[in-house]
Amino acid sequence: MNVVLLEGVLSRPCNVRELPSGSVLCTLEVTTRDGEGVATSVPVTWFDPPVVPEWEAGVTVVVVGAVRRRFFRAGAATQSRTEVLAEAVVLARERRQASRVRDRARRAMEVVQT
Repeated sequence: MNVVLLEGVLSRPCNVRELPSGSVLCTLEVTTRDGEGVATSVPVTWFDPPVVPEWEAGVTVVVVGAVRRRFFRAGAATQSRTEVLAEAVVLARERRQASRVRDRARRAMEVVQT
């Protein structure tokens, strides 16, 4: 199973745009730190969020989703990007919602282990 649980700080404000299909696409850049303080920036894509977020850089978020690799044409070359396709994104300070999102990811991971 492909399950991702991220908790980190937004590196830049959310970028929200409407696609020609009518779907809303929210792109985020989440920076996490490991136990030694090394920062890793993770691109996150979230389709059709229930409420369009207006979050600024610096807020802490919790993300649950899956890793995906997307291929696209750029000029004459094919390029790829590895990103997290978010199922849910919530502000970490909203403790009840953040706890539910974390629990959802843990349950999904437990299914894999059994």
